[in-house]
Amino acid sequence: MSQKKTMVVSLAFLMMGGTLLSGCGGGAAKPEAAAPKNESAPTPAAAPATAPAASAKKIKIDIIETGNGLPSPDQDIIKQEIDKAINTDLNLTVYASGDDYKNQLNVRMASANFPDLFSVDRQQLKQFSEQGLLLDLTPYMDKLKPVKDFIGEESLKKGTMNGKVFAVAKTPTIPYDTYFIRKDWLDKLGMQVPKTTDELLEVAKAFADKDPDGNGKKDTFGITGGKLSAFNTVFGAYGIGYSANTPSLYVKDNKLINALYDPSMKDALGFIKKLTDAGAVDPELLANSGLQHQQKAIKGQAGIIYIDWPNMTKDQFVEQIKAVNANANWVQMDAVKGPGGQNASSWDIGVTAGLYAIPKSLEKNPEKLQRVFDLLNYVSGKEGSPLVQYGVKGKHYNLEGTKVVATDLMGKEGGYFWLYQFTGRPEMDYLQVKFAKQTPFIEFANKQPRIQALNGFVDIPAGYNAADAGRYIEEELSKFIYGKRPLTEYDSFLKTLETSMNYKAYMDAAQKQLKELGYLK
Repeated sequence: MSQKKTMVVSLAFLMMGGTLLSGCGGGAAKPEAAAPKNESAPTPAAAPATAPAASAKKIKIDIIETGNGLPSPDQDIIKQEIDKAINTDLNLTVYASGDDYKNQLNVRMASANFPDLFSVDRQQLKQFSEQGLLLDLTPYMDKLKPVKDFIGEESLKKGTMNGKVFAVAKTPTIPYDTYFIRKDWLDKLGMQVPKTTDELLEVAKAFADKDPDGNGKKDTFGITGGKLSAFNTVFGAYGIGYSANTPSLYVKDNKLINALYDPSMKDALGFIKKLTDAGAVDPELLANSGLQHQQKAIKGQAGIIYIDWPNMTKDQFVEQIKAVNANANWVQMDAVKGPGGQNASSWDIGVTAGLYAIPKSLEKNPEKLQRVFDLLNYVSGKEGSPLVQYGVKGKHYNLEGTKVVATDLMGKEGGYFWLYQFTGRPEMDYLQVKFAKQTPFIEFANKQPRIQALNGFVDIPAGYNAADAGRYIEEELSKFIYGKRPLTEYDSFLKTLETSMNYKAYMDAAQKQLKELGYLK
């Protein structure tokens, strides 16, 4: 009899559907197919949808997206079950490379060889909708009620352009990142987990100066992270939104605030400069790429790291940490309090794990269009949602009372199920099932206070080069915190950003779009 792993989840969740994370993520910093980071809205309730009455005619649906691990159709149990439920012949094609996918999609859109359902990013959504190539879903919302109920009103806004819904956005994701700190180092030095910015400075300095690893060498430092994201929580302590090395857009007193223009920004930069001046920060911080900061923490070089929970608590990383030092004890740290409050970071509620569009040409084939709607509704409902998350009941999982029991087959075959999650999954419930051992870390990260950012809703306007501006912002902020440029020149930095980088065009676009979406009155 095959060994079973018991995973607890409420029966209500099962009816709504948990989810298997993918085996290929959107980045190294997330487990499997994590989302891009970000929405703090509560998990929407699943619609009480069931499979629609099947038409006698089987309809082929052509779908393309990025991903990997998709088996051949004869081995694809999810395809087979969906085809049986809604009488389709799904033809799903996935591209492992995002660049390859973008090229293929552009070729097909330009040659009018449209897929019936396809993923788009925000830029493609804007481009194709303006070219009149995408179906406006707004008049069809009554036919997509299960989808709408499943993803929630806020997610609908993510697929909206100029007041019209041109794509279905996946359900919200949740934050993963916090500070982690070496509790064994604190104990050795007789110190406590820092609760304020001043205590953070004191501890970070001690980690750099007082030989916390006891090897008699000055070879440790306080804080590391992925470039400026190492200071997300410091910015948050000054009431400033900063995340993913990007200044956030947020609303205060019905006014749109850009972090760079926040009156507290200079104070925050001044405090961070104290950290760097004290030698308490990773000297190679700005050169860190990928998971280099994680490796420094694992090797015992850093005592505080800003990172996501998977890359510190999944079994393989715990084993690496213990191999270096069996007594190493990394614990999560609450956001420190500062002059502006207590925030672990900002959290962009405009970002989604995926957007799926339908070509406008499909309105000429109402029967096929309805079947695409059936597909989206099915994977959002009480039958299809568990299927695309867990697999087949009785084969990949079983119910024992209020427990979901995953068979060994789920682990062997379930790595691709996420490719069919066109409308997403209930993220928190899924993570608590999939990563039962990490549940305390998941809950800890999710409950941390965050500043609600809105950057994801804003499209790049003509005449504004976001890449160039982003590089300039990172370079100049780095100069301020390392003393290579005095803070007295901060206003001059903003003026250059406006005059040379056309930053005002970006802010004007943000003001207009966020007002249209109802985030500003």
